[in-house]
Amino acid sequence: MNALAATNRNFQRAARILGLDFKLERSLLIPFREIKVECTIPKDDGSLVSYVGFRIQHDNARGPMKGGIRYHPEVDPDEVNALAQLMTWKTAVANIPYGGAKGGIGCNPGDLSINELERLTRVFTQKIHDLIGVQRDVPAPDMGTNSQTMAWILDEYSKFHGHSPAVVTGKPIALGGSLGREAATGLGVIFATEALFAEYGKSIADHSFVIQGFGNVGSWAAKSIYERGGKVIALSDITGAIKNPNGIDIPALIKHKENNGTLKDFSGGDAMDPNELLVQECDVLMPCALGGVLNKDNAADVKAKFIIEAANHPTDPDADEILSKKGVIILPDIYANAGGVTVSYFEWVQNIQGFMWDEEKVNHELKKYMTNAFQDIKKMCKTHNCDLRMGAFSLGLNRVAHATLLRGWEA
Repeated sequence: MNALAATNRNFQRAARILGLDFKLERSLLIPFREIKVECTIPKDDGSLVSYVGFRIQHDNARGPMKGGIRYHPEVDPDEVNALAQLMTWKTAVANIPYGGAKGGIGCNPGDLSINELERLTRVFTQKIHDLIGVQRDVPAPDMGTNSQTMAWILDEYSKFHGHSPAVVTGKPIALGGSLGREAATGLGVIFATEALFAEYGKSIADHSFVIQGFGNVGSWAAKSIYERGGKVIALSDITGAIKNPNGIDIPALIKHKENNGTLKDFSGGDAMDPNELLVQECDVLMPCALGGVLNKDNAADVKAKFIIEAANHPTDPDADEILSKKGVIILPDIYANAGGVTVSYFEWVQNIQGFMWDEEKVNHELKKYMTNAFQDIKKMCKTHNCDLRMGAFSLGLNRVAHATLLRGWEA
């Protein structure tokens, strides 16, 4: 099941739980605006090439729209639509004053020189500058884009609108980026996990972890688990997988990967089949990479008691049902990985105020937001007698529906 179908299914189940009016439900699903532009640039060899760029702005009932821009050869409008919608519910769950958006350009950034990427980003910004803005729609990095991409967008946008650091988040620190932004998603996952374990009177140190993905999110999460006395017993990324039942030395592994670009030949663990990682014996499974990795084929073999969804949409709805029947507790992506967008919000706030925070304040506020959001989800679960995924979806949906009704949506 693709991301759009799964998101719609979760949305409809939450709408049933809340008893939403059918017309309101329909109107909440329909995007506010879909933008499609042709971006034609000269390549370094003098030839002309054209790429399709787009931005889907889903909902702005609770505030400016917010979401990433990805550069990827298979930027699929359906998937971007699902991700824009997911951002609407995610920002509402985290209780930050945003709606959802998502965008991208259908290109392979690896095939483009740095100059070509800059030209492409600037042309894209020229085409959409009057449809984004500090109080309108605030882009951020995503797959295939980074802080440099945001710097180009900021510069190009500022040519039209004056200096506007708050128009994008995920910027370089020197241009108004926030301290703590790089670690935010991974650290947010840890604060979410701590909030869940507190319900059982447990802590991270009481559990063994298996982590799939060792990029930005996976490496920060693993480092934080290690610092808190938890054991990471198996771990993988695209280069391979390793295990060590006594716990992997994460700082040593990070150093090894920085030096060699791979997990292979790490002396502090044994190589294992990456396909067996998800069904490894452990307390907590943390998918931090791709969507759809837990499905009807492997869900029955999962041995973890908890699944923390640090990736977007790692568990498809068939796997969801199998795992629920087994009594596995799933902390849903819509909440678990909201640390990134929460610190993006802090960056936006700092830019608007023209007053920057130190890293300690950023992390303190992040912990507060993640902990409060978990308590709000638990209240929803109690009220509607549902699991954490439906608790989170119905919380987000309820907040957006309430804002929509207050603003008057039928006029």
